[in-house]
Amino acid sequence: MDRIVMRRKSCQVMIKPTGSVCNLDCKYCFYLEKEKLYPERKANYKMTDDMLEMFVKQHIAAQDVDEVIFAWQGGEPTLMGLDFYRKVVALQKIYAAGKNIVNTFQTNGILIDEQWAIFFKEHQFLVGISIDGDAELHDAWRVTRSGKPTHAKVEQAVKCLVHHQVEFNTLTVVNSVNMHHPVSTYQYLKSIGCRYMQFIPLVERVGDDGGEISLAHPTDKQAVMTPWSVDSAQFGHFLNAVFDVWLREDIGHIGIQLFEQTLSAWCGLPAQVCVFSPVCGSAFAMEMNGDVYNCDHFVYPQYKLGNIHETTLRQMNEGTQNHQFGDAKNSMMALECHSCEWKFACYGGCPKHRFLPSASGQLNQNYLCAGYKTFFSHTASAMKTMKLLYEHGISPTEIRTMFV
Repeated sequence: MDRIVMRRKSCQVMIKPTGSVCNLDCKYCFYLEKEKLYPERKANYKMTDDMLEMFVKQHIAAQDVDEVIFAWQGGEPTLMGLDFYRKVVALQKIYAAGKNIVNTFQTNGILIDEQWAIFFKEHQFLVGISIDGDAELHDAWRVTRSGKPTHAKVEQAVKCLVHHQVEFNTLTVVNSVNMHHPVSTYQYLKSIGCRYMQFIPLVERVGDDGGEISLAHPTDKQAVMTPWSVDSAQFGHFLNAVFDVWLREDIGHIGIQLFEQTLSAWCGLPAQVCVFSPVCGSAFAMEMNGDVYNCDHFVYPQYKLGNIHETTLRQMNEGTQNHQFGDAKNSMMALECHSCEWKFACYGGCPKHRFLPSASGQLNQNYLCAGYKTFFSHTASAMKTMKLLYEHGISPTEIRTMFV
C-alpha cells in the first residue's frame, strides 16, 4: 500500500489543554517560550468545554483504526483539574463509535494525590512521570517558580501511583548533569518501581541575544549550545552504559523505549518513535484554543496547520502541508546520511536537531549523530542476536540466558 495512504489512516495529537502554562519553571523547558504566541493566555489559559467536545469528536472521527490514543500533555495538564478529565471520559464514551479509547497523561507529578491516582486507575490512564534521576540530579534543573526543589513531591506522586496500581512510565531528560551518571540514574528509576523508561536527549541552542534559538529563526553561524544540553557523544555513552546493565539484568522485565525502537529497526518493523521514522508528519500538537501545529517541536506560525473550528483534524492529516512536512525529513537529510550504515535505524533523526554543517556545507547534520553512532555500533552484536531469535520465533528476551 502507498506510504501516504498508510499515513492517512491515523494521526496522533499531543493535546495541551493549558497550552504552555505550567506550575514549574524547569530551566531547560523549551515549551515555556510558547507563551509569546498567545499573550492573552495569562488571563484565561484553560481549554473550554466546547473546545474539548469538538476536539474529542474530531480526534476519534479522524482515525481509521480501531484504537484511538489521547495524549494529554502541557505545560502541565493537571492544572485543568480532575473535573475536566471526568468530562473527557464522558465525551469519549459518547463519541467512541465502538473504537477502543486509550488515554496517556504526561505530568510533572507535583499535584498527583490519592484522588488523581484513583481516577487514573479507574479509567486506565497510562501516566508518564517526568523525573531526571535522584534528588541531586533531578533538582539541578526541575524547580518551582520560586526556585525550590521538586524531587520529593515527584517521588511521593510515584509512590501514590504505585500504591493504587496505576500503570506509569518515566520520562527522563538526559542533560548536561545526569549524562555523567547513567547507571545510577537507571538504578534509581528501577528502585521507585518504574518498569518502562524513556530517555530523551536535551538539545537546545542559544541565539546571539542569549535566548533559545528555534528553527523558526535559523542562523548560519556556528551553533552555541545551552549549558543544560547533553553532549552528543556522552549521550551515546549514557545509553551504552544503561544498555549493558539492562541486557544482563532486566531485559524482559523492564522496557526502554529507545532500545525497543532500535530492535524494531533491526527486525524491519515500523518505527515506534517518530524521530527515527523515515518520514515525519501526522504527529500533531494542539494548543488549548484549537490551533494545530505540525509537531510539538515546531510550534511556530509557519507550521500551523489550522484551527479545528475551521479545519477538521482529518482534513489536516490528509492535507498537503502535512505531507510536505513529513516528506521534507528525507529530502533535507544530510548527504552522508544516505550512505551511513545506521540509516535504517536513524533516518537522520529529528529535523529539529539538524543544525551542524554536513559534508555539503549545509547546516543539516544532526547534532546527535556522534551519540547515535556510538550507541548503534555498541549494541549491534546484541541486536543481531535478538533479531536472529525473533526470526526463529523465539522471544528476543531469551538473549538473557547467554549471560547466565
